[in-house]
Amino acid sequence: MWERFGLSVMQRMDPERAHALAISALRTGLLPAPGPVTSPRLETHLAGMVLPNPVGLAAGFDKNAEAVSPLTRAGFGFIEVGAATPVPQPGNAKPRLFRLTEDRAAINRFGFNNEGMEAIATRLATSPRAVPVGLNLGANKDSADRAGDFARVLARCGAHVDFATVNVSSPNTERLRDLQGRAALETLLAGVMDARAALARPIPIFLKIAPDLSPDDLAEIAEVAQAQRLAGIIATNTTLSRDGLSSRHRAETGGLSGQPLFEKSTRILAQLSRLTGGTLPLIGVGGVSNADQAWEKLRAGATAVQLYTALVYGGLTLAARIARDLDARAQAQGISNLSEITGTGTGDWT
Repeated sequence: MWERFGLSVMQRMDPERAHALAISALRTGLLPAPGPVTSPRLETHLAGMVLPNPVGLAAGFDKNAEAVSPLTRAGFGFIEVGAATPVPQPGNAKPRLFRLTEDRAAINRFGFNNEGMEAIATRLATSPRAVPVGLNLGANKDSADRAGDFARVLARCGAHVDFATVNVSSPNTERLRDLQGRAALETLLAGVMDARAALARPIPIFLKIAPDLSPDDLAEIAEVAQAQRLAGIIATNTTLSRDGLSSRHRAETGGLSGQPLFEKSTRILAQLSRLTGGTLPLIGVGGVSNADQAWEKLRAGATAVQLYTALVYGGLTLAARIARDLDARAQAQGISNLSEITGTGTGDWT
């Protein structure tokens, strides 16, 4: 009841202000923290990490690692913070976040606004966690060496996280998506993997890709990811497409997330699963707002899923509810662990 009341109040506010209030409420212990939700059916093994359940928090919610500890107790199986860049940057001009309530979606054009890797590393180093924590790596808008920025952030912050994600798929930093091309991506990832090798505890490295890729682009990315021995791919980031939207903010520039992205991102996920023969772990993101959609992401090839925009409409307890519903569904179908359904429905999505 209190969560529904809080959501109704916050949805009347400017969305970026409401988001800041949510982070403050987490930091001060005002939001529910049931602890990790788990069972033998939910326990997930991902790139050497053991997750209590496969429902994760996507990057972007806690950009500056301000609420790591409470978020790891909010029912998620893992969380990802950031994106972090080498030096602080304010991001794009406001307004830059828009709710599309009728579409259960959002458009953002933040532009990697964050306090920089030094502040984020300090917080990560002192934040107790109940589940694995990852960091989304970014590049500064005005950097002379954007490819090198990812390795610099990893070198500074890698000791304080359980995994890291190379984010070359945000549409809100000019020409960042150009780094998804084969030659640029190979060079960038080679630098990141060198930085990983220099860590005292090398961690899994994931690559987050855009949904707006051609089949040829997707095949190249799959080849590069396997050649560079990445831990997996996160599919997908936000889209530039505006198909089928009805909300008044539908024409705003930026990346679209939420329900309209579900089918598109799940098709990309299934295509990746086929391209990699199911040998490369995949994390499914885009439009997950209930257990049915999480189940479909797993069937399309995901080992785990992430959500973010759905929290705007479903509240912070959504992750725990999805995990419990997945557990109940698996039990009802006689499934001993959710890994049994990973990739069983790729044909339905390709």
